[in-house]
Amino acid sequence: MKINLSMLLLFIKLAVSVDLTYHVKEGQRPGTFIGDITADTSLLDSILMSNRKPITFSQLYERLNGNSQLFNVTKGGKLYTTHTFDAESLCKYNSECSRIIEIAVQQEETFLKIIELKIIIVDDNDNPPEFPVKLIHLQFYESDKKGTTKSIPNAMDKDVSIANSQITYHLSKDEDEPFGLSILNSVLGTSKLKLSLTQELDREVKSHYSLQIVASNGGFPRKVGILKVEVSVIDENDHAPVFTHNTNNITISSAHQRNEPVITMFADDLDAGENGNVSYNFNLKTSSLTQSYFNINKNTGEIFLNSNFPFGKRQTYNLFIDATDHGSPPLSSTAIVLINVLNQQNNAPRIDVKFVSKSDGNVVSISEGVKVGSFIAYVKVIDNDSGHNGEVDCILNHDKFMLQSLGKNKYKVVIKSLVNRELESHMDLSIVCEDKGFPSLKTERKFSIDVMDVNDVQPYFTKSTFKFLTYENEEPNFPVGFINATDPDLGLGGQLSYSLFDEHGYVLPFKISNFGFITTAQSLDHEKQDMYEFKAIVKDNGEPRLSNTANVIVEVMDKNDNAPYFTFPSIKLFNIDVHYHPQSKSDITTLRASDRDSHVNSFLRYEILGGNDKQLFTVNPYTGVLSFSRTVYQNDAGSYNLKLAVKDNGTPVLSTTTTLSLTLTVSNTTARMYTAEDTESDNRIHINLMIIIVVAAVIVSVAIVVSVIVCIVHKRNQRHTHFNLNKKCIKQGRRSRYFCEQDSPKYDIPITVVTDSVNSAHSRSASLRRDTHTGDNSSTNWNTSTTEIPHPSYLQEIHQTSELLKKSQFQNTGLVYPGQHYLM
Repeated sequence: MKINLSMLLLFIKLAVSVDLTYHVKEGQRPGTFIGDITADTSLLDSILMSNRKPITFSQLYERLNGNSQLFNVTKGGKLYTTHTFDAESLCKYNSECSRIIEIAVQQEETFLKIIELKIIIVDDNDNPPEFPVKLIHLQFYESDKKGTTKSIPNAMDKDVSIANSQITYHLSKDEDEPFGLSILNSVLGTSKLKLSLTQELDREVKSHYSLQIVASNGGFPRKVGILKVEVSVIDENDHAPVFTHNTNNITISSAHQRNEPVITMFADDLDAGENGNVSYNFNLKTSSLTQSYFNINKNTGEIFLNSNFPFGKRQTYNLFIDATDHGSPPLSSTAIVLINVLNQQNNAPRIDVKFVSKSDGNVVSISEGVKVGSFIAYVKVIDNDSGHNGEVDCILNHDKFMLQSLGKNKYKVVIKSLVNRELESHMDLSIVCEDKGFPSLKTERKFSIDVMDVNDVQPYFTKSTFKFLTYENEEPNFPVGFINATDPDLGLGGQLSYSLFDEHGYVLPFKISNFGFITTAQSLDHEKQDMYEFKAIVKDNGEPRLSNTANVIVEVMDKNDNAPYFTFPSIKLFNIDVHYHPQSKSDITTLRASDRDSHVNSFLRYEILGGNDKQLFTVNPYTGVLSFSRTVYQNDAGSYNLKLAVKDNGTPVLSTTTTLSLTLTVSNTTARMYTAEDTESDNRIHINLMIIIVVAAVIVSVAIVVSVIVCIVHKRNQRHTHFNLNKKCIKQGRRSRYFCEQDSPKYDIPITVVTDSVNSAHSRSASLRRDTHTGDNSSTNWNTSTTEIPHPSYLQEIHQTSELLKKSQFQNTGLVYPGQHYLM
């Protein structure tokens, strides 16, 4: 009942973790159809009949060489294989072979959901159980008791499914043969096999047995593997070698010859044949360093000194010697050899350093939070020389560490001052020990210390205040800016996370990633709030967590998203009564409008769109002043519905219109009646305008000629004289025209410019301005609305010339020449 319940819980867990489960057999060729996701999920049934747009399926990829390339999903939801599957190469042994893929479902560009598919690759029983070898040889001694076992290798099945890889074993033998098979299942799912004796052996009755171990898997049809076992019964080696002396103490001098044996070991074995043949070797208890200093003859037991024997390095060496016979199994015994060396030389001291914490060779790690006086390493100095040759002094020169004595030739390394990983993460130390012999010999031992980080540094921002500009009306997640903080700590102490908060507790329309990127959490509105001031906090992940804050200012830039609106007239059809008499001013009223946008988007212009057929009214585009555009006559009285518009200066331009109903009454003293002929005369180009244009062209031509002549004269004068009279010459235009004048402050010169206009033939006055910059005698700026203008010293002459030309042209016409009212 418990097994069924656990299987049910496992099935429920798998069922809720994936949307669909498919099965496909291994060995199927590429392009094998697996299933129809659309039909199997009944996805179309969940979509409203009114929204029958095509549904597409897209497989999600984690990386280009990922598991998802094993399958192909069409846009219509058909699932196919892309490879010929081999369950043994795709999946782990003795486990379910499956793959999970994610499918994104979309309707046109609208995301609907993610479907998780589980594809189970059904394993085929295509591999038989296999033993690592086909034949093994085992030996049992005739003295082995009942129940004696010998291990034999187990078989493996490459199939991955539990049924196909499940192996059972059977021992194939004759009924009277004294062997049995014991099987022990391990926690890893494999079996340990042992061949055991069911009764004692008698080599004189039978010395050889041939057995078979048969391994069968649980697939259908079953497949088997066979291991042949050859068993030999041999005589027992029941006597171990015996040394003449189990402990040997030998003394040699530093002058001992290397070709002379130090000692000859001998062990006797009472067994005959190979069981009594003895070999000599170093026991594993003999250190590898000691073994490198001595050599033993395996057959004779003679021990010699090697060529690298370090006389004076140490006084006593412990050798453990094994005497082993050649029986099966071999038997051995061990003897100890103590070799004492009489040192008559002066040798340099040897320094052994052992560290409190684990070290990697000569590198030890300590925490930067370690306290002053903390124990770091133990130093032991060995010098086996006698007299002054064996007296040693040691020093350690470092500003962070010092050497303290623990007795004769023993020291400890302790912290002298605090360490700081951010300032120094790696330190090299050197201990120098020198004896008092003659000559004195010294040894230097170097090692390094790596300072491990603790979270002791507060993260800090690169700036105390970050200022950003962003736009209103953008979608959420619109990038605002990047703030950066650093922390020199390592590991979790240097891993930073960011957050935003408002000191007044307001909810901020921003969010920040763990990398410091600030984005909008919602669309912003410049008209509601054009600036946000809040705090950014950065925290590390160390223990304890340290943090810091910075100010963040975000200015929301305006977009032209609000059309202007009239505040006067305040309603769509606004009535206004106007009484005109000859002494009335031309201004009628002032239009007023407003725009919620700011800066250039709120710069407004006014226009008259309709209702001004008589061209009686005009509006100043910038001030909104509505006024009469011409003389008012008796028959201008009446009602006018003026269609007015106000436009902003944004991109795109937004506008609003309104209608102003104006009733005009005219006094009896008003001038003559307004007729159609007046309208026609106003719409025609007056002959005076033509004359003005001709005269203006003549004046400009004469001015240019005179300017060129004057500049040529001044240019020639410059070749013979220096500018000692504080004069300036300016090169103007592409044709290298020069204008010279006395230095003087900024000034404006009025000149006459004739403008061709449809509605009026009035001359407009422009100004010529020269900007003189203090301390700059090399150039002068001329700003004007006309072509090049001659120097002011020649303006009077040009003016007089133009006056004569105009008077001569207009003296027979009886007309007033155009420049008469404007020229000064």
